[in-house]
Formats: sequence, structure tokens, C-alpha cells
Amino acid sequence: MLEQIYTIDFMILDWIQEHLRCGWLDWLMPKITFLGEAGLIWIVLALLFLWMKPRRKCGLKMTVSLVICLVLALLILKNVIARPRPCWINTEMEMLVKVPKDYSFPSGHTLSGVASALIIFKADRLIGIPALILAAVIAFSRLYLYVHFPTDVIAGAVLGILLAIATEKIVESLLPRMPARLVSFINAGDPSEETAVDCSSEPEEKTETAGGGAETAGGGAETAGGGTETAGKEAESAGKEDMPSEKQQEIS
Repeated sequence: MLEQIYTIDFMILDWIQEHLRCGWLDWLMPKITFLGEAGLIWIVLALLFLWMKPRRKCGLKMTVSLVICLVLALLILKNVIARPRPCWINTEMEMLVKVPKDYSFPSGHTLSGVASALIIFKADRLIGIPALILAAVIAFSRLYLYVHFPTDVIAGAVLGILLAIATEKIVESLLPRMPARLVSFINAGDPSEETAVDCSSEPEEKTETAGGGAETAGGGAETAGGGTETAGKEAESAGKEDMPSEKQQEIS
């Protein structure tokens, strides 16, 4: 089974080298892959988003995903699976970048890129689409430069999708448990959070208005009751005043 996977992987890599390799891609691909080196471009974007008020939550999620990616891919999976890189096996290939010293599976460039790009896409599709394209180009550069097998890249993409979903749930579940000041700092300028606050305050305002109306109506009823009581007393007084005149008429 493993031999068949290696055979297919090498077939794809060799096809790329034979049919796609050219001068301008030889110049471009090392620069593209450098953007994903140690998650460089995604770390820069995460720090930038943490500085921007409307993007702080997105920056926080990216930071969490990059930390998990570091631990999961570089420290655990690569060393446990210990898969050699294609350039270690086929040493005759002319390399355009320095041969990496760590293991091949999964592709850390792809994992961090897909996870970060999906988090950005979830927050803002306008900048999320270019981020996904960049993540895909970085993943392809790893194949073009002969430092990863296709299955390394596929595994990195799948893990990146799962990591993005997990990070969303982790951060959203932890936010309510954080100090109020920290939560307000993270949510500052977030349109979705402001909309949620506005929607939640509307029923309270309506309830207060309704309560005030009921109070006013109650006051009106009380005033009307007071008026009725006063009218009754006036009628009773008038009746008492009429009684002596009636008695005088009887005597006469």
C-alpha cells in the first residue's frame, strides 16, 4: 500500500517537473514558498488584524490556529510519522531551495495556510478569497520545489480545514469565560457584535415603553376614580343641605 502511494506521489511530482517547470516559475516559486516559511505571512496578518479593531477576533483565531499548527504539525505529527521528503529519496533532482532537515508529513506550509485563510474567509470574504488563493499557491510551490509529496499537501489541507473549524469553536466557547475588559477589547469595532447588542437592547426598550404606558394608564384610571369619588361627596353634601328645607315645608 505504501509503495503504491509513493509511486503515485512520484508520478505527480515528476509530471510537474517535466511539464510545468520553467524559468519564470523557477524564479517565482522560491519566493512564494518563503511567504509560508514558519507561517510568516499568516503571522504578519494575524498581528495586523490584532491591531485593527474590526479584525481583532479574526487575529485572535489566527494566532490560536498557528500555535496549534506549530505543536500539531512540527512537534508531533512530523516526528511521529517520520516520513522522508522526496528530495531525500531522489537526490539527483536539481533543487531551487535549501533541502529541509525536518520530516515531510504533513505539509506545515499547507496546514497553516489553509487554516488561516479559512478563518479570514469566515470573517471577511472580500479578503478571504485572495487569502485562499495564496494558500493554494503556497501549497503548490511545495510540490514544484520537490520538498513535499502530494499526499503531504493533501493531508495538510484536510488538517487545515479541521483546525479552522476547531479554532472557531474553541475561541467562541472561551470568549464568555474571559474577563469583560478583554472581551470588549477583542469585540471592539466588530460589526456582528454591535448588531447583536443592538438587537438584544430593542426588546428591553419596548418593554420599558409598554411599562410606562401601563403606568400612565393606571394613573389616568386612578385620577378618574378620584374624580368620581369627589363627585359622589359633592352630591352627598348637596343632599344634606336640602334636608332642612324639606322639614320646614312639612311644618308649614
